[in-house]
Amino acid sequence: MSRHPRVFFAMALLSASLFTGQAFADRTLTDQLGREVTLPDHVTRAVVLQHQTLNLLVQLNAADDVVGVMSSWKKQLGPQFARFMPAIETLPMPGDLTQVNIESLLALHPQVVFVANYAPPAMIQQIQGAGIPVVAVSLRQDAAGEKNKMNPTMADEEQAYNEGLKQGIRLIGEVVGRQAQAEALIQYTFSARRLANAPVADIPQNERVRVYMANPDLNTYGSGKYTGLMMKHAGALNVAAASVKGARQVSLEQVLQWDPQVIFVQDRYPEVVKHGAASPGGVRCQLRAAGDDPADPGRRDPGGGGLSAPGCRG
Repeated sequence: MSRHPRVFFAMALLSASLFTGQAFADRTLTDQLGREVTLPDHVTRAVVLQHQTLNLLVQLNAADDVVGVMSSWKKQLGPQFARFMPAIETLPMPGDLTQVNIESLLALHPQVVFVANYAPPAMIQQIQGAGIPVVAVSLRQDAAGEKNKMNPTMADEEQAYNEGLKQGIRLIGEVVGRQAQAEALIQYTFSARRLANAPVADIPQNERVRVYMANPDLNTYGSGKYTGLMMKHAGALNVAAASVKGARQVSLEQVLQWDPQVIFVQDRYPEVVKHGAASPGGVRCQLRAAGDDPADPGRRDPGGGGLSAPGCRG
C-alpha cells in the first residue's frame, strides 16, 4: 500500500472516531441539589425513584424511557396512575425514596437515576459509586442549607415553588431530551393556574373557606408544603399553616380547635375516610368516643367501644 492511501485511511478512522465521540458526547447538568451531573448525550434508560419526577416524565411523553420505578409508586401517586402509564404495572422496582437495591438497579443498565432531594447521601453515593449518574429533584428553589430537606424553611413559598417547578420541569426535560415539551408544559401550567385563580385571588383571609388535609395517622401538611399553596390558589385557608411546619402529626383536639369547614382526603389514602377523620363531625365523634371532646366532656360510650353521640356510627 502506498503512503497516500495509508494517510487517507488513517484520516478516515480519525474522522469516524471524532464523529462517534461527538454523537455520544457527555454533557453536564446541575440538579436541584446544586450538584453537577455528567450524563450521556442521549438518555433512553432511566430509573425513577421519585414520584413527582415519574409524573412529569409521563406528562413529557417520556414514559417509554423509564425502565424502573420506585416501589411505593401506588402509595405516592395512587393506583389509578397506571391509567396514564400502563407499563408501570410490570416495571422492576429497584428501590424507593430513601433506599436502593444496587444489584437490582445494575441489572437494569440505567443511564440515569432520578432521586428525591432528600434521598440519603449514602444512597446517592452508592449509586454514583456504581458508575450511574444521579439527578436529584425537589421542584423547589431553596436557599443554601435547605436544598436537601423534606420540610425546608422558605422566605417566600410562592416564589420557591413557582421557580422550583419551572427549574425542575426544565431539568427533567433536558435529561431525557424533551426540552420543547418541558417549555410547553410550563406555559400551560402557569397559564391555566392564572385563569383558575383569578376569580378567588382577592378573597380576604377572614372570608376564605377554612380547610384541612387529613392524612393517615393524623398527619397533615402545614406551611412550606405545596398543598397549602394549592388551597390558597383555590381561595381557601389551610388551618394548619399557622402552627405546623411541613408534614407533621397532630392531635384530634388540635383539629377540632382549628374548626375546619372542609376536610380534604387524598384518594391514595381511602383508609382515612373509613376511620372517620375525614369530616369535622367525624373528628368530634372520635373525640367523644374517647371522652375527650372539650365541647361535650364525659360523653364516653358506657360499653367502652362504640360511639354514643347522636350522628356518630357505632
